[in-house]
Amino acid sequence: MGTMPIGKLMFNMSLPMVISMLVQALYNVVDSVFVARIEDTASSGANSALTAVGLAYPIQLLMLAVAIGTAVGMNSLMSRRLGEKRFEDANSAASNGLFLEFVSAMVFLVLGLTVIGPFFHIFTDDPTLYELGVTYLRICMVFGLGIFIHLGFDRILQSMGKTTLSMVAQLAGAIVNIIFDPLFIFGYWGFPKMGIAGAAIATVMGQWVSMVIAMLLVVVGKHEIKVSFRKFRPNRDSIREIYRVGLPSIIMQGIGSVMNTGMNFILSRFLTDGMGVAIMSIYYKMQSIIFMPLFGITNASMSIIAYNYGAKSYRRLMDTWKRTLIVCVMIMTIGLVLFQLFPKQIVSIFDTKGTISGAGIQAFRTISIHFPIAAVCITMGTLFQATGKGFYSMIVSLMRQLVALLPAAALLALLTHRLDAVWWSFLIAELMSLAVSSYYMSKLRKNELAAIKDL
Repeated sequence: MGTMPIGKLMFNMSLPMVISMLVQALYNVVDSVFVARIEDTASSGANSALTAVGLAYPIQLLMLAVAIGTAVGMNSLMSRRLGEKRFEDANSAASNGLFLEFVSAMVFLVLGLTVIGPFFHIFTDDPTLYELGVTYLRICMVFGLGIFIHLGFDRILQSMGKTTLSMVAQLAGAIVNIIFDPLFIFGYWGFPKMGIAGAAIATVMGQWVSMVIAMLLVVVGKHEIKVSFRKFRPNRDSIREIYRVGLPSIIMQGIGSVMNTGMNFILSRFLTDGMGVAIMSIYYKMQSIIFMPLFGITNASMSIIAYNYGAKSYRRLMDTWKRTLIVCVMIMTIGLVLFQLFPKQIVSIFDTKGTISGAGIQAFRTISIHFPIAAVCITMGTLFQATGKGFYSMIVSLMRQLVALLPAAALLALLTHRLDAVWWSFLIAELMSLAVSSYYMSKLRKNELAAIKDL
């Protein structure tokens, strides 16, 4: 990562990650397509199972926030230590990061057994919707260890630049999920018909398969980083360094969970048409097809940037970031065009009743306006995290989602009582994000990056 031409290095590292994350996004879409076809006894409004999954999404997002945030802290620390040739410290970062992932999974297991019921009562009084949501989310939380440990081992592979191996684990889990989704949901080929519980079981099965494969790829192979838990003791310095970058990332992505919870509340309690939660659930699943490849590129770039920041190579660091920015803006512009031209075709995949297509088309066209702006903000956030300034990303996320998006959505809902007006809050929030990110970018370049530029 310190000598290969940047363009070739980015391509080699990011392509497997883009493929694996795109498959991840596609199987999330496939999962929702199958869920939308679960038999629904409701006579009007959006599909109950799809709405229940939408209400469960903020908690799943919170799980991902903790798992990914911890993994981001691991990745940043391991890459920097490898760049500094401090291999024992890189090993310590890996072992302690995996320990933190395990502890986090146990916390969510306990929460899955205790707080899911009260959570769903916040949004609905419908007993059918409540039962579907509790069933789905409890399975995902109680058996959520797979996603935590998988992401830990996945970032170990990424920090060493071995993204092809990372892709193998991700693809295997995605394929398992896609295969078993219809078998468990509808009871095909002699499997039990489990409905929404089947969707949750297929999801956790895929996560556990990815976990086992990623673990084997790290433990069995010969790598720069070696994971060992013999005589393991938590290392305070490693944990502190992991959370110095990881905790702001957890908070930043956890804010996304709070935002989704708030949006679900606004859409389910402030508006009475019953379609908002289902439409937002569809939107987030489909937008992941655009965002996931972008995150694959930025994850690869983060490892390269962090390595070269540790090696004090300013030219390679900035070259990587500028290339990342250009590619991300191109991807998001393509996403904008697709969402503007083909929203009807996209929404109709999920709309089995034909009741939400009109409102869904308007939502896709309005929300997607912010895509190119989001690309710029996400790329700046990648640079913040790779250089150990995760706090900057946390503040940007806080300002975007809690200070701008939720208040704007609530005001638009209360003042207009129109679902289509609420979607403009996404553009308002992204403009706020751009302003704050630009300020911190200027600060980073004047201080930390200027310090290594003259070396």
